[in-house]
Amino acid sequence: MARPAIAYVCNACAAQTPKWQGQCPQCGEWNSLEQRLAPRVPAARAAAAAGAHAAARRVLPPSRLDPDDTGPARFSTGLGELDRVLGGGLVAGSVSLIGGDPGIGKSTLLLQVAASAGPASPVLYATGEESLAQVSMRARRLGLPGEGLSVLAETDLDAILEAAQASGARLLVVDSIQTVQLAELGASAGAVSQLRECTARLVRFAKTTGIAVVIIGHVTKEGAIAGPRVLEHLVDAVLYFESEAGSRFRIVRAVKNRFGAVNGLAFFVMSEEGLREVRNPSAIFLARAAEPAPGSIVMVARDSGRPLLIELQALVDRMRFGAPRRVAQGLDANRLAMLIAVLGRHAGVSLQEHDVFANVVGGLRLDETATDLPLVLALTSSLRDRPLPQALVAFGEVGLTGEVRPVAFGEERLHEAAKQGFRIAVVPQGNVPRKPVAGIEVRGVARVADAVARAGE
Repeated sequence: MARPAIAYVCNACAAQTPKWQGQCPQCGEWNSLEQRLAPRVPAARAAAAAGAHAAARRVLPPSRLDPDDTGPARFSTGLGELDRVLGGGLVAGSVSLIGGDPGIGKSTLLLQVAASAGPASPVLYATGEESLAQVSMRARRLGLPGEGLSVLAETDLDAILEAAQASGARLLVVDSIQTVQLAELGASAGAVSQLRECTARLVRFAKTTGIAVVIIGHVTKEGAIAGPRVLEHLVDAVLYFESEAGSRFRIVRAVKNRFGAVNGLAFFVMSEEGLREVRNPSAIFLARAAEPAPGSIVMVARDSGRPLLIELQALVDRMRFGAPRRVAQGLDANRLAMLIAVLGRHAGVSLQEHDVFANVVGGLRLDETATDLPLVLALTSSLRDRPLPQALVAFGEVGLTGEVRPVAFGEERLHEAAKQGFRIAVVPQGNVPRKPVAGIEVRGVARVADAVARAGE
């Protein structure tokens, strides 16, 4: 009898080496190599896999590609907000990975998706964390239909894939990737090698069969999806389920999407009947005080094809001791420091002896430069203790030389602000529309000093 092959696998980066070493040669971690039996794939399975790969492999020159071919078909998840973040729905043969904190609603969301898509096409919901009775109880509590939906409580990935093909499923949901495993690997479920190989097997399965796969992934205490980063590289879309502590609202953010725009946001509210879509998310972030307050302003952000009104708040307080503090929640702290310097140099508003705090209401994270101008106005308002008009909205980028630069989709942002009842807009001169926007006065500014002066008119 042949001796079983032995390999040593790093539990930090999953690199393999034939001999044990004190330090991993790939990532440099110490005492991270673990002895494993090298997987031996049976000859019959290897031949079948080779035949499947050969059948799926097609090489075509660009001249033979059909210019009218729109690619793989999309189908709806049953939730319009989620469809929009995905770029119009799930793509046949795609693999999507969704992660979030424990108890945030990942399983609830995907069970609702599976139940909504079930009547149109078969769906297999494979769970390794719950029993069939527990899933059934949750579905009854949420009032979900069971037509076209099959539930499988299984942790063996090969059995799950066989069941998906046998049932003719068009969508496969795996809850979660940390609970499934391949029998030929010696590691336990959740190990680095299991996560990497199980995800790779699901990707190959989706591409060869055309079945869309959605995977739930656990997250670390830092909020990143647990496991090697190769998981996010392998899949087609990566979604993060986020929520502010104590809030009923949930946000699904796309950080990777091969079939749509990234940084798209989907808004939901948690209720007794599960997750409900928020059709007008601007209402979440515009619950302002009845009386105007210094340091508060509304900006128009851009979210995956639609404008979104969000309140920014700034607090400027005289420094008590030590070095001045610069704290930003939902904003880039380095950019906040840059804007403080621009205000002092080009607008005569000195904040060098003040503590500065900036916050995005609702727990959102904004990375676009359109936040520069409203943040400058909010800082000035808080310093002078003069509230800005309640009907004022602003957006624009601020340069180091004090100029106010235009941002993309300016006219669409103005139309959304007018629709929400705002009557004054301070925007870059380059974003002033050629035709007036009904219901809103547009004040174009070219310099930071002009913006500070015109906002208080």
